[in-house]
Amino acid sequence: MNISDKQKKLLSLLADGEFHSGTELADALGISRSAVWKQLNGLTELGLHHSAVSGKGYRLDRSLELLAAAKIHEAINDRAAALISSLEIHDQIDSTNRYLVERGQNAALSGSVCFAEYQSAGKGRRGRQWVSPYGCNIYLSILWRFQQGPAAISGLSLAVGVAVVRALKQHQINDIGLKWPNDIYSQGKKLGGILIEVSGETDGPCCAVIGLGLNLFVPETDAQGINQAWTDLTKITGQHRLFRNKLAGTLLNHLLPVIADYEGVGIKAHLDEWRSYDCLSGQAATLFIGQQQFEGQVRGIDDNGMLLIERPDGTVQTFASGEVSFNAGRS
Repeated sequence: MNISDKQKKLLSLLADGEFHSGTELADALGISRSAVWKQLNGLTELGLHHSAVSGKGYRLDRSLELLAAAKIHEAINDRAAALISSLEIHDQIDSTNRYLVERGQNAALSGSVCFAEYQSAGKGRRGRQWVSPYGCNIYLSILWRFQQGPAAISGLSLAVGVAVVRALKQHQINDIGLKWPNDIYSQGKKLGGILIEVSGETDGPCCAVIGLGLNLFVPETDAQGINQAWTDLTKITGQHRLFRNKLAGTLLNHLLPVIADYEGVGIKAHLDEWRSYDCLSGQAATLFIGQQQFEGQVRGIDDNGMLLIERPDGTVQTFASGEVSFNAGRS
């Protein structure tokens, strides 16, 4: 659904999680009390549930911190700020990645940054939908133009994963691992995912859109659409109030320099750190490539960022792509 201007204003009033009377809300919005009730019921379609108590009014079931460009910029350091050409926040969008892919086809500059409060068709790997409830998580895409072609940015998703872990560590969130090739994990459950879409010439300039979905809080009603073990930062930290704008800025502080410098330094600059976060190494796992599957013991990654699997016969095979499961089912 599309969120209206009145609903956005209503959300900003209710974001504190406190009770607000129907009269107060009606006066602020310039509508009747019955219209307030209708607007609130419309928000449930975005997963924003509320309580109504006679004599107290209305409140959201949990407080929200809505994204604000000014607050994100407050958390951005000088290096990252110099790399940003534009920063947009959308109330709702089909997909931040799709939006920047289209902008990239229309000459958008490197450093175009897009956040969204809600995605109606968030993109995961292999065409899956990324569950994207309103105002709860981080949905972020960055566009960057590279001069040397897709081969020169092989392994970029691994470096982006390292940048995400660095950002989380800066917020004292330490129980984080990386699952090849582009998942952020904690305690054996998926916390976030990276999706990179590249277009352009084989040996010439190319445009990459780097997407990140990071779970801060996933309502149980939305979690029913997730078909794998998942977690969020609320579960990991035990904190019910997470500072989205500050975290968004910290993520940009770490992501943008890694992306901007990648063509010059490649995966080798990040190998040791990525290996220190590897949550697959030593695990029995199955790799899926299309309809094929390869079982064995994960032996980490090679110096090009490719996955190493020791097969049951003792041979070690190298894989450039695929999807890894800790067990026989797809993850």
